Amino acid sequence: MTPEKSGSLDTLTAPMQQLAKNTLHGLLATFSAFLLTACGQNEVTIHSADDYPDRLSDWSLVSLAGTKLIISDQTLVYELNTALFSDYALKLRTLYLPEGAQAKFDTTQTFELPVGSIISKTFLYPKDPSGALLTSSSWNGDPSTITMNDYELIETRLMVRQATGWDALPYVWDGDDAYLSITGTIRRMTLASGESLNYLVPSKNQCASCHATNHTTGELMPIGIKARHLDRVSSLYDKNQLDHLAERGWLTNVSHEHMPNAVWGDTEQSLEHKARSYLDINCGHCHNAQGAADTSGLLLDYEDHPPSAMGVCKPPIAAGRGSGGLMYGVVPGHADKSILSFRLATNDPGMMMPELGRSLIHQEGLALINDWINSLDGQCL
Repeated sequence: MTPEKSGSLDTLTAPMQQLAKNTLHGLLATFSAFLLTACGQNEVTIHSADDYPDRLSDWSLVSLAGTKLIISDQTLVYELNTALFSDYALKLRTLYLPEGAQAKFDTTQTFELPVGSIISKTFLYPKDPSGALLTSSSWNGDPSTITMNDYELIETRLMVRQATGWDALPYVWDGDDAYLSITGTIRRMTLASGESLNYLVPSKNQCASCHATNHTTGELMPIGIKARHLDRVSSLYDKNQLDHLAERGWLTNVSHEHMPNAVWGDTEQSLEHKARSYLDINCGHCHNAQGAADTSGLLLDYEDHPPSAMGVCKPPIAAGRGSGGLMYGVVPGHADKSILSFRLATNDPGMMMPELGRSLIHQEGLALINDWINSLDGQCL
């Protein structure tokens, strides 16, 4: 007769065996999550353009450990002064540079980042106790506060610097990982307000419609990695982000000679500065001298443009239905007569601006632009 082994699962009844197995699995999962949280993720993995992984976790940039979102400690979380409106989604941005590599500072243009750099942007919504998605909740930008009990992850977009240029990759969250979706997708969601939202995850090609800021070359470029967007004190590091990048050895020749963009909701900033900053990040990637909308003659990037180039008393060149039957881009003192306000105030795909990236109207941003237009002096003849 073979003696029974003390402590063996074989000596337990079937229900107790199952309980023991479940407990063991739970402990292992908890221990794994602890290791990830305590030690950070494995080293970031750089993939070649012909070998992009299906799973976001294979990059070791952003992943889930249990219910917690884990960010690689090889990356830097950063914020923008004013961000592109994306249907009220919150955004977690990270920057990765290969070891020993540096970015080159530029006062006005996108920083030149070395080959192997990766920018990630994760879109998420907070949830109320019932699980409904909120659009009015603020977030302090700290990724350690993100748990799946309180937030829903929608997508993570990567921009990867290859030797041939930048690549854009959309990953869609499904369960405990996000999966590469070259063709993009539409997420149909109901908000806590009861409003329906058809959230667009752009295709790889649609990413180029915004990130090809020079439509002659067609070269993809990051939009937010500019001095005027990054020049702010980080809520995570309690110091200026440009200085923090320099101290980390990631950015050379940093200066503060430029004017940083405003935080659009900051009551201490001037109305004009906030409006110009809002238009710069939301419209300037197309409406610049080299952008896809240059033929419109409407320039909304934050450069030194004459009022007419910014739409003041400027008739549309080829707006079609997008003009709303109005005569001028901006009519001083009359937002209600301005095409710019009309296009921000509609969610008709054939008339709205921006053309991609939103299906909802940014009511607070619209109010800012209306206030700015209404504050302008002069009249159109």
